[in-house]
Amino acid sequence: MDAFVFPGQGSQYVGMGKDLADNFNVAKLVFEEANDALGFDLRELCFSGSESDLRLTANTQPAILTASIAALRVVQSETDLTPAFVAGHSLGEYSALVSCETLSFADAVRTVRQRGTFMQEAVPVGVGAMAAIMGIDVEELLTLCEAAAQGEVVVPANFNSPVQTVIAGHKAAVERAIELAKECGAKRAMLLPVSAPFHSPLMAPAAQRLMAELEAISLAPFSCALVSNVEATPYRDESRVKDLLVEQVCAPVRWSESIQSMKDSGVNRYVEIGPGRVLCGLNKRLDRDAIHTNICDINSLKKLQE
Repeated sequence: MDAFVFPGQGSQYVGMGKDLADNFNVAKLVFEEANDALGFDLRELCFSGSESDLRLTANTQPAILTASIAALRVVQSETDLTPAFVAGHSLGEYSALVSCETLSFADAVRTVRQRGTFMQEAVPVGVGAMAAIMGIDVEELLTLCEAAAQGEVVVPANFNSPVQTVIAGHKAAVERAIELAKECGAKRAMLLPVSAPFHSPLMAPAAQRLMAELEAISLAPFSCALVSNVEATPYRDESRVKDLLVEQVCAPVRWSESIQSMKDSGVNRYVEIGPGRVLCGLNKRLDRDAIHTNICDINSLKKLQE
C-alpha cells in the first residue's frame, strides 16, 4: 500500500523542478499555470533565482508547492502508482490536498503565496527563529522550553521523530533553549535558516488572515484519505479542511505520529514527491520496514520506475 508525502519549507533549492519541466510537458504546464495564477514569473525564481529570494517564505511556499505538483503530474503520467493515503509536512499539506483532488492547484498556489506573506508579516524578520534539537526526548524538551521561555515564546513546532524536534518562538528564547539543550546532552542543536517562527503562537495574526483567504475557496471530495498535521489521523471530510489549515499555522506538525498512523493502516511504501529528500530521511527512521523513495528529477523518476 502506497502513501504520497510532500515536503515543506527547508527543501527548496535553486533549480528545483527544472529537470522535469524541461523534459515533461505536464510539469512545464504546472509552472505556466503558477505564473498565470500569481501574476509573476515563479518559474524563473525556481529555476535561476537567488537563494536569498527563495528563502523568503512568501516565495518559498508557492515555489515548493509548484515544484511538488510538477513532480506529481510526472508521477501520474509516467507510473501507475495510486496512493491510499497522502500527507504533507507543514506547507506540504497543501500539495497533499491538491494530490487528492480536494483543492485546485491554482487556488493552492495563490493561497500559499498569501499564507507566506501573512506569516512573514506576523513577526518582523529577526524577531523570531526556529531551531532543530536532536538527541533529546519530547518530554525533556518540553521542560527545557518552559525553562528557556522567561516570559517569551518558545515551543515545539515539528515533532519529526521521537528524538528530533524543531522548536520555534522569539529568537532570544530559542537561543536560550539551544544552550540548555546542549547542556542536557543534545547531539545537535542549531538555528534553522528560516524567516519566521512557524507553527508557534506568534503566528496567530497569520492564522486569522488565512481564514479570510480560505473562505472564498471551493473544495471537492477527497479521492483518497489525507493525514493532517494537526491530528495525525486520516480524514476524508472536505468540510474540515479550512479549519484544520488555519489551526495548522500555530499548531505543531505531528509528523512522527502521522507516519505511525499510516504504518498502522498498512502503508508499506512512502513516495516523497517534490524537491529534496528530507522526508525520506525522516521516514526511514520512523518506519524501518517500509520502502522509501522520492521523485524530484529524471534520475529519481527512473529509480522509482525500476
